[in-house]
Amino acid sequence: MKLRITKEFAFEASHALTDYDGLCRNIHGHSYKLFITLRGTPNEDRKSPKYGMVMDFADLKKLVQKYILDDFDHALVLQNDSPYAQLTTKIISVPYQPTCENLLLDFVSRIADRLPEGVDLVEVCLYETASSCARWLAEEQ
Repeated sequence: MKLRITKEFAFEASHALTDYDGLCRNIHGHSYKLFITLRGTPNEDRKSPKYGMVMDFADLKKLVQKYILDDFDHALVLQNDSPYAQLTTKIISVPYQPTCENLLLDFVSRIADRLPEGVDLVEVCLYETASSCARWLAEEQ
């Protein structure tokens, strides 16, 4: 029987949207919330320490920490050609406009192929503010 599990992560980051025509063209920060949902069959090996788990939440936490949070937490995320790119701080230079939507797609690409065999990434949701999010669903790809 397939189940879905979800883990929530939180991080702080700032960004600026190059050539944007609103306030987000200025450097500003967000308290992001990231929800990762996986689907799989719980481990049926009674001798395994992972018995009954789709994926160990601790292993998922390590994966997201290494491939997303270590880079993006407390970073300034800028498009490669941003006029702010010369600042000397923790800057993540990306080849895309760092919108919530594009950050979400980047995060999906960072972890989708690193999950254990038999575990599928089915949904990723990134809240940029308490009331605004972008959502990726595997079934829509």
